[in-house]
Amino acid sequence: MPATDFDTERTYDEDRFSTRPVFQSDRMKVVLSYFEPGQFIPVHAPGSDVAICVRSGTGVVREGETEHVVGTDDVIVVEADVDRGIRADDDGRLEALLTTSPPPTDAEHAPVQEGLRHGVFDP
Repeated sequence: MPATDFDTERTYDEDRFSTRPVFQSDRMKVVLSYFEPGQFIPVHAPGSDVAICVRSGTGVVREGETEHVVGTDDVIVVEADVDRGIRADDDGRLEALLTTSPPPTDAEHAPVQEGLRHGVFDP
């Protein structure tokens, strides 16, 4: 069983959010995610459920047409095939644990890469 913690894995990138993989199988993927102020994972709708557990900071999680304001200890679950995205507030960092089941494919993450290339949260 993999074991780690946010402090050990913490890494930030000034250009885009960063992730540290914790575990992946055919059924599940777990990553620690680190966002500088204003950074985001663009809105996309992969065929996997996701649970987002905010460890620290504040931001917004998009679920379909709803934007949830989130902070430390909040948990948001978004079902498969529903638009989702995460954005840190402009005034501080955000750290979260993301668990997806099953892991999204590279093709399903193409909108994420496109949104990052263009600097757009909601492509």
